[in-house]
Amino acid sequence: MLMAKLFQELKLHNKFDFTVKFLVMDPGYNKENRALIEENAGKLNIPIEVFHSDIFDSVFNIEKSPCYICARMRRGHLYAFAKELGCNKIALGHHYDDVIETILMGMLYGAQIQTMMPKLHSTNFEGMELIRPMYLIREDDIKAWRDYNKLSFLQCACKFTENCVDCDSEENISKRIETKNIIAALKKTNPFVESNIFRSVENVNLDTVVAYKHKGVKYSFLDTYDNV
Repeated sequence: MLMAKLFQELKLHNKFDFTVKFLVMDPGYNKENRALIEENAGKLNIPIEVFHSDIFDSVFNIEKSPCYICARMRRGHLYAFAKELGCNKIALGHHYDDVIETILMGMLYGAQIQTMMPKLHSTNFEGMELIRPMYLIREDDIKAWRDYNKLSFLQCACKFTENCVDCDSEENISKRIETKNIIAALKKTNPFVESNIFRSVENVNLDTVVAYKHKGVKYSFLDTYDNV
C-alpha cells in the first residue's frame, strides 16, 4: 500500500512518462480478508484492480514446501496477468530489512551467498522486468506510516493461517522471523550489523572465495590457482 502511494506521488509530479496499474491478486481469500484489502485501498484512495486465481486450493494438500510453491505460483500468475495488461515491469514492496534477512537466511539455511536484487529481468516472461523501489526503506519506517494511517494488514491469509491472529507465535515461528531475531540480538552489541550485512554483498572479494557461480556455471579457485 505504501508503494502504491509512492507511485501515485511520483505520477503526480510527472517527472517520468509511465502508467501504473495497482494489481491485487486474490488467490482464494475468505470474505473478511478480501474486504480488509478493499477497505485499506479505499481509505488510501488507491484504485486497485483485483484478479482471481485458485492458488490456495491448489497448494493446500501439498505436504512438501507448500509456502514456496504458493509463492512461485503467485509470482507466475502476477507476471502473466501484468503482461496481458501490456505492462513491462512488476514492482514489489520488498524493503531494506527483507534484503538483509534474505542474505543471512541464504547463508544460515541455504548454504549460499546471494541477495535480493533491486531489479532483474524475468527469465520466464520475455520483456518483463522486476523492480523493488522500496529497496532502501527501513521496515520500522513502513510500520510508522501504517500506524499513522491507522491501517491493519494481512500477514498471509492462506487456508493454513487465515484464522491465525499471530502466525509468528513461538509454536509456528518462521525462518524469516528467526533470522530477524538473530539480527536484533547481534545489534545489541554491534549497532552497525544491519548495514554490514547489506554491504557484505557489495564487497565480495573473489580472490578469497573458494568457489562461485556465474550464469549457472560453477567456478573454483583451483581453476586459476596455478596461473601465477
